Amino acid sequence: MMVWKLIAQRVVLGILLVMAVSVLVFVGTQILPGDVAQSILGHSATPVAIENLRKEMGLNDPAYVRYFHWLFGFLHGDLGTALTTKLDITTSIKERLWNSLFLAFWAAIVSIPLAIILGIVAVQYRNGPIDKLISGFALASASVPEFFIGYILVLFFAVTFPIFPGISMVYPGMPFLAKMQAIALPCTTLTLGVLAHMMRMTRAAILNVMQSAYIETAELKGLTAFEIIRKHAFPNAIAPIINVVTLNLAYLMVGVVVIEVIFVYPGMGQYLVDHVAKRDVPVVQAVGLIFAAVYIFLNVVADVASILANPRLRHPK
Repeated sequence: MMVWKLIAQRVVLGILLVMAVSVLVFVGTQILPGDVAQSILGHSATPVAIENLRKEMGLNDPAYVRYFHWLFGFLHGDLGTALTTKLDITTSIKERLWNSLFLAFWAAIVSIPLAIILGIVAVQYRNGPIDKLISGFALASASVPEFFIGYILVLFFAVTFPIFPGISMVYPGMPFLAKMQAIALPCTTLTLGVLAHMMRMTRAAILNVMQSAYIETAELKGLTAFEIIRKHAFPNAIAPIINVVTLNLAYLMVGVVVIEVIFVYPGMGQYLVDHVAKRDVPVVQAVGLIFAAVYIFLNVVADVASILANPRLRHPK
C-alpha cells in the first residue's frame, strides 16, 4: 500500500507541475512585446485588417478565457492552426515528433549501455590508467558544449572526410540504412552530451557500494573484481543508476532542440525554432508544452523507478 501511495503522489505532483508549466508557457507567449496580429500582417496592414485578425484569433477575449480554451483544446488533441502556414499543428507535429523520438531513441540505445560499461570498467580498474583515461574523457566531454561538438563532427566527418552528411534530412519512406547514416552525426553529438554524466554517476554509485562490509566478505572469498562488481556491487547500485539514466533520457528528448538546429534535422526542435522566428504563438505554445510534459513525465518515471528499485525509499523511517 505504501508503494502505491508514493507512486500516486508522484503522478499527482507531475500532473500539477504540467498544469503549472502550461500557465507559464501561455503567460510567457502573451507578454512578449509587440502585437501578434501586427507582426503577422506587417507594418503596412490597415487598422481594420489588424482588428479583424485579432477577433479571428480571439485576442480580444480575456487572458483566462484564452488560456482555458487553449488548454481544453490541447487536452483533446486540438493544438490549433499555425498562423504562418495555416496548417493543422497536430498533423504537422506528428511526423516531427516521430523524427525527434527516433533520434533520441538511437542516442539512448548507444549511450546507456556504453555509459554503464565504461562505469563498470572504471570501477574495476579504479585509480589506474584506464580509470583516469575514462574519467578524463568523460570530463572533457562534459566540459565542451554540445553545439561545439556538433560543429567539430561536421568539420571532420562531413567536410574534411565526407563520410556522413552534414545536413541530416530524413523523410517518410527513406531506407533504414540511409536514415541511420543521416542521423549518425547528431546521434553521436547527443551521445557524447549525456555519456559523461551517466558514466560518472554509474562509477560513483558502484564505488559507494564497494565500501560496504559484504564487499569485503566477497573479496575474502577470493572472488575476482569483475565478479564482485557483477554479482554484488552493481545490483545494489542499480537504483541511482536507473534514476540518472531516466533523467538523461528526459534530457535527450528536450536537448534535441540545439542539435536539430545545427544539423537541420526535421524534428520538434527545428519546428519550434522556425516558428519562434516567425512569432507563431500557437506553435510555440504547443511545442513548448509538449517538451515540458515529456520532461516531467520522464522525471516522474525516474522517481517511480527509484522507489521500486530501492526499498529504503519505500520505507523512509
